[in-house]
Amino acid sequence: MRQVIIIGSGPAGFTAAIYAARANLEPLLIASSVEVGGELMNTTEVENFPGFPEGIQGPDLMAKLQAQAERFGTEVVYDDVTELDLDGPVKKVTLGSGATHEASSVIYATGSAYRKLGIPGEERLSGHGVSWCATCDGFFFRERTIAVVGGGDSAMEEATFLTRFASKVYIIHRKDTLRASKIMQERAFANEKIEFVWNSVVEEILGDGEVTGVRLRSTVDDSTSELALNGVFVAIGNDPRTHLVHDKLELTAEGTIWVDGRSSRTSKPGVFAAGDVIDPSYRQAITAAGSGTVAALDAEHFLAELGDAAPLAAVAN
Repeated sequence: MRQVIIIGSGPAGFTAAIYAARANLEPLLIASSVEVGGELMNTTEVENFPGFPEGIQGPDLMAKLQAQAERFGTEVVYDDVTELDLDGPVKKVTLGSGATHEASSVIYATGSAYRKLGIPGEERLSGHGVSWCATCDGFFFRERTIAVVGGGDSAMEEATFLTRFASKVYIIHRKDTLRASKIMQERAFANEKIEFVWNSVVEEILGDGEVTGVRLRSTVDDSTSELALNGVFVAIGNDPRTHLVHDKLELTAEGTIWVDGRSSRTSKPGVFAAGDVIDPSYRQAITAAGSGTVAALDAEHFLAELGDAAPLAAVAN
């Protein structure tokens, strides 16, 4: 029986583990059997995380967070959660191995996943010209020619932001009208660095070692063409990883987990959520880490208030 189980191994999960471990809660962190570290594992150089003036590789940052959490006593299990029972005073977490762990509280920090195009070259060139985060990687494209794929608010926002660095930004959209809000459209249309490529879909991202362009297909006549580029930003949305808590926790209209105000308290007592899984707007490593701090402190306060009423906690299972 544990005091707290943390589900998720990104900045939110490991930061929550650091704080929980330092509070002597002896947390168990369920990472993943294959995707430990979250989205930062797919990022090359991170230059906007405080404390690293020279920048740090995404995987190196996650390794440091994990080492810090383990230093204070966090136990990390490399397995996948398959079922959750969040009702009642004892929360049950079932893993792919069949093992079941119990705890008085759970911190859910599974993050979100960027929607991908699912085309040749996308995975191979990830971190080498293909990105899903303009604020993370835009700096590396100074005076370069890049494209943003998408037609919603996020695509317009990404493209407008990227004009701070790039010499030219194409917006590639499958239709001849945008679904973005009027104000976001107007900003993009007014920016002299932005050019729209209408009625086109990206069929392949080209390049050997780094992005050199894309192959486009017309949605009007099926003709194909190539567009020379130094980078491709995919902005077709992201999905919070909430599949394990559908019908278990209250969700927001955006599909994220509902929390009470600025806290991490969900609709179930003793269940807390942190990071991208509650954040439809910012989705940065540093905001996720801060959110993990909140979750650990909320869990600590919850357990303290339980006092003698809490189920006996021990390092078992």
